[in-house]
Amino acid sequence: MTSTTKTLLLASLMIGSSLSAPAFAQEAASPAASPAISQAAARTPAASDRALSASARADDLVAAMTLQEKLAIIHGYFPPMAKPNPPIAMIPSAGHIPGVPRLGIPTLRESDASLGVANQIEQRKGDTATALPASILTAATFNPRLAYEGGAMIGAEARAKTFNILLAGGVNLTRDPWNGRNFEYLGEDPLLAGVMAGEHIRGVQSNHIVSTVKHLALNSQETGRHVLDARIDKAALRESDLLAFQIANEIGDPGSVMCAYNKVNGDYACENDWLLNTVLKQDWAYKGWVMSDWGAVHSTEKAAITGLDQQSGQELDMAIYFGQPFADAVKAGRIPMSRLDDMVRRILYGVISTGLMDNPVPDTAQVIDYAAHADVAQRAAEEGIVLLKNKGDLLPLAKTAKKIVLIGAHADVGVLSGGGSSQVRSVGGAPVEIPLTKGQAASFARITWHASSPLKAIQAMAPQAQVTYIDGSDPKAAAAAAKGADMAIVFAWAWFTEAQDPESMALPDNQDALIETVARANARTLVVMETGGPVLMPWVDKVPAILQAWYPGQRGGEAIANIIFGEVAPSGRLPITFPTRAAQAPRPEPVGLGELHAAEARRDAGDTTNYGQSAGVKPFPVDYQEGAEVGYRWYAAKKQKPLYPFGYGLTYTSFRYANLSVSGGKVLRVSFDVTNSGQRAGADVPQVYVQGRSAAGALSYRLAGFDKVTLAPGETARVSVTVDPRVIARFDEAAPGWKLDAGTYPVAVGRFAGDTVLSGTAQLDAQSIKP
Repeated sequence: MTSTTKTLLLASLMIGSSLSAPAFAQEAASPAASPAISQAAARTPAASDRALSASARADDLVAAMTLQEKLAIIHGYFPPMAKPNPPIAMIPSAGHIPGVPRLGIPTLRESDASLGVANQIEQRKGDTATALPASILTAATFNPRLAYEGGAMIGAEARAKTFNILLAGGVNLTRDPWNGRNFEYLGEDPLLAGVMAGEHIRGVQSNHIVSTVKHLALNSQETGRHVLDARIDKAALRESDLLAFQIANEIGDPGSVMCAYNKVNGDYACENDWLLNTVLKQDWAYKGWVMSDWGAVHSTEKAAITGLDQQSGQELDMAIYFGQPFADAVKAGRIPMSRLDDMVRRILYGVISTGLMDNPVPDTAQVIDYAAHADVAQRAAEEGIVLLKNKGDLLPLAKTAKKIVLIGAHADVGVLSGGGSSQVRSVGGAPVEIPLTKGQAASFARITWHASSPLKAIQAMAPQAQVTYIDGSDPKAAAAAAKGADMAIVFAWAWFTEAQDPESMALPDNQDALIETVARANARTLVVMETGGPVLMPWVDKVPAILQAWYPGQRGGEAIANIIFGEVAPSGRLPITFPTRAAQAPRPEPVGLGELHAAEARRDAGDTTNYGQSAGVKPFPVDYQEGAEVGYRWYAAKKQKPLYPFGYGLTYTSFRYANLSVSGGKVLRVSFDVTNSGQRAGADVPQVYVQGRSAAGALSYRLAGFDKVTLAPGETARVSVTVDPRVIARFDEAAPGWKLDAGTYPVAVGRFAGDTVLSGTAQLDAQSIKP
């Protein structure tokens, strides 16, 4: 779910009406207060027959439902604002759709999001959950197994808290380095993002609950997200963002797809016939249901006919479009009964195919092993932290160090997290919370730190050392404290959030000057970056070591300490390009920023017109002129050298590649040896790039495969990659389908985009692949 600025007026309501964790469990368990379904509920014989396919069971249920039961399931309440009559018990959360007890159709209780069971601004007093690191960090692990484990963990917590739909699976590609929601997504490459999202979804649904995949499509910036028109060539969209969604769908098989706020080529995503009917339901043969984002519905008949199956968080829209207006349209024949049946069938298919129908969530909250779950979060953080620079082997730091100074970013008490609907109220609490006084995110986000103290973790790792903290507000005082230390560690931060984009890629609060001042005072300075994406680093040549820690989650402090002292060798790789300067990116700042400022000025002058979802911003286009050449492909096409390329990352040992074998024909296979040629154990992420041609004619090297291998010193592993032909093919929209031309395809094996350690060629046969 994505909250909107409409909730600004309801923040006090959300808090004031919240139930504590024990209270909401009791409410949910009461048959008189809730339509929750027990395992013993009566069901039609065919629908309860597990030997039948999910489609057959869904058909049977649709045939048994009344018109009113069908109409009730295609729209859902937003509990903080909903006032059903008569009242029903609802957990303060993202969404609630009453079930049909007589048919065994469960009540659907929806919770945000991909990083854990969210509890924004503490709607449910006292209810905490395990906070995974930001999704961009999970992508940086290049380890699909960790994506699965994280999904399985948060899915288990959602089920234990009686939720059965998790609004997870964010897979929007990073097109702009400044996007406020980059931390929720999985980077700029369709193969990496699609694989990691698919495994995350598969993990969530291993708990027999539903996961979404979102936000279809091109929800690529937050500025004007409710009104912007994302414009791009259809074939280019198929080769980039939609390919990521397609791979995620194939691996994860999510029960539901969430459509986005923005328009795509002129039509809102949630009433976009080409996107929902042609691509998703026809070409991909998707059988589950399309739910709207919260506040993303604009019509009744058009939305229904063009593919939307369920209006979510209905109170956040201008009208309950799928309520009485929908019933009237069916009665008048403007919406065929067959379309209503299809909508209901799709919802039921998602509920049945994920196992939710046959494995109902408990009626009351269950005990959660938070300690074990925190270990999952810590493992992900340790594998996703990226060592960007380590001049003179400053790291790992010896445990014999006598004096260590930590500076800035509240590193004495915790680690930063991203804001918005994915915000998790983590176990251990929030040692720092800073309310927002303006901006679209003010109603539902706070600048929040998780209670995982790097200071305490480093003190525990080096008990004989003098380890101190200074807040960094005075650069001169920080430099004086750092002088003479065995290591000065500056924790730099930049907070990203849903609903608004940062207007600059620079670190806030004079941090650049702080870093330079400390580095002049101590040549052994390490900068630890807690950011949701790339930031500018004008001081990069003045510090010897840089760790990109992202938003490292509930055990981030411990993970950072383990990397610094070498208990864990860094193995993260960048899933997103870091530019040297903002002007290198396709767009150096958010499109529509001027209109946003104009709208804010009108509001300050007293104009209160349309300051809901759109904050008064007038519609504007965003032209994605880079097409399919997203991220590292853009930099290569423009012959620009970034600060740090996609796929880049260092470790504490070295690796050698040899014995390349490339075979072609109908299937492209690449294999080679990876040897740990250093003195320490470590993990490597070898990457295979193949040159392909887009529908627009652009020729570029594309990530075609990767692996993560952990090796002892002197150990060798054989890595083999089978290339998905769609990754290197072009899309023919007229066919429609993928076209791989016969010919010679260059292959490069390297450590990052643009790096070639081994090279070869493959002779491939022509192929035509269904869309």
